[in-house]
Amino acid sequence: MHYLKQEKAPTIQDVARHANVAVGTVSRVLNDSPGVKPATRQRVLEVIQQLDYSPNLIARSMTSRRTGSIGVIVPFFTRPFFSEVLRGVEVALTQARHEFILYNVQSNEQCVAYFRTLPKQHKVDGMLVLSLYPSDEDVANFQRAGMPVVLIDAFHPQLTSLVVNNAEGAFQAVMSLLEHGHRRIGFINGITEGNFHFNRANERYKGLQRAFSTMGMTHEDDLVVNVTWDRQGGRQAAMHLLTSPNRPTAIFATSDLQAIGVLEVARTLNLAVPADLSVIGFDGIELSEIMELSTVQQPMHHLGVLGAQKLIELIDTHEPLTAQPELIHLQPNLLLRRTVNAIQPQ
Repeated sequence: MHYLKQEKAPTIQDVARHANVAVGTVSRVLNDSPGVKPATRQRVLEVIQQLDYSPNLIARSMTSRRTGSIGVIVPFFTRPFFSEVLRGVEVALTQARHEFILYNVQSNEQCVAYFRTLPKQHKVDGMLVLSLYPSDEDVANFQRAGMPVVLIDAFHPQLTSLVVNNAEGAFQAVMSLLEHGHRRIGFINGITEGNFHFNRANERYKGLQRAFSTMGMTHEDDLVVNVTWDRQGGRQAAMHLLTSPNRPTAIFATSDLQAIGVLEVARTLNLAVPADLSVIGFDGIELSEIMELSTVQQPMHHLGVLGAQKLIELIDTHEPLTAQPELIHLQPNLLLRRTVNAIQPQ
């Protein structure tokens, strides 16, 4: 039987209609899933060939059992940091003619469920995991299923991992404030949200302590406030710090969103930035440039691009999990804008 090729690109619905089957049946054939009668499978494949439906995907399915899709597991994907990383992921995967399926997780239990089920379901050829730390048991499950996995902004010794030197970024920011004469420097730390097992702010706090130690000084504990990573957390911390009897002359926040909250409170309290208060954030999101906020720029887009490229390399390797995992360090960059000013040390 022969079918005329359509002017528009055929869809999975077109395949199902010509083969007289349900769309779900076509999907199972594409994914080489069991439960499809041999005669039905053959009829669907013939229609796919005649309609020239997704030839690259079909070639992968028939010869290498690949889906052409990458699973991306990410918490809080709407936040600017993750959005920027995902843009990089999308660029790299589009260039490589891969699609990606986004799995947004809200709790550690949901994350663990994805780690346990996705490798077994074979819906994706590999997984990119952002800012989440698989356990040793999870990694063993990946290996048993032959599932390539790359971590971004997280680390496991048995997986290729891309990490930003958070401590170095914080060190650069605080050293700059100290060199500008500031001594009372408020530090807005990010709390661990939900029950995820990650907190980048811990490394940033180490960078702050290192900067003070380098200058032969000790940071005061009363200048550390632990809040959420967003503007509301920044406003809460800033109100506490800036209404204290001996307020800080500078604030370093572990996210740009927190730092923007600081700017809002400073305006409310009639404190001029940077004349009365210097502020530095962390991340380098687009909004920080618009607001001329000094920040520690993370290579967010490059993290996404490089992470996706590394995963594709593993997928294209015949035995990806036997390769030596890489630990790739990326360096942040301090960008001083209008929110930092020099003062005379007191």
